Amino acid sequence: NQNDPIWFLLVQSKIYRYFYSVSGVTVVTQKPPVVTVRKGETATMDCNLGTVENSAARWYKQVPGGVPQYVLFRYNGDNRVFYGSGFSSPKFTSNHQSKSDYRLIINNVEDADSAVYYCQTHDGNENFPSVLNYRIYLATPAVTLFPPSTEDLKSSRATLVCLASNLSQRSKGLADVSWMSNGESVTEDVSTSPAEQQPDKTFKISSYLTIQTAEWDKDVVFTCKVSLGSTFSEKEIRKTSCSL
Repeated sequence: NQNDPIWFLLVQSKIYRYFYSVSGVTVVTQKPPVVTVRKGETATMDCNLGTVENSAARWYKQVPGGVPQYVLFRYNGDNRVFYGSGFSSPKFTSNHQSKSDYRLIINNVEDADSAVYYCQTHDGNENFPSVLNYRIYLATPAVTLFPPSTEDLKSSRATLVCLASNLSQRSKGLADVSWMSNGESVTEDVSTSPAEQQPDKTFKISSYLTIQTAEWDKDVVFTCKVSLGSTFSEKEIRKTSCSL
């Protein structure tokens, strides 16, 4: 059924191009396009229904490689929220700031909440459902920092390895890996590989810092920082913290 909101989500990219060529069609907007929060925090997503007033906002969630899931339905004139299967309060809530502005709230964010979230409404014209724009929620990446190998430390130069994992299809392109030595930025002798997809459909990025073995012996503190927008994860390592 082409009037089913789920169907429109599945072909969202085609719908987006088509409806922007039609004048007078309601456009749903969400801002900003990227939400970055840490585990345990609260994520908020705002949706403006454009010229549609006193209607309702439906929210959907789609994980990479999966189908859209109906999260909740919120009507402007009613304080009740109707939930899809597997979604409930207080984890997921919604409110509205005006007749056309709605908000999705995700409390106590965890890794499983990392997904693309869609806001959808209907403008009353059966032939022209409103356009869907997307929002990305980014989970904090997991960072693991490995010391030089025993063999490496036998030579004058050794390599530290930083592994950034738990990256989504979209967030992998936004991830930035940087290194520090005793708190000072390091850009030389750094090599970062392209993202690699894992069996669970997440991605990982490996970054390598080559150092002088003498630096390791002096117990210099090395830091690997992985940033995603305004949030980041980092790990430190030094000789005395390792059992080599």
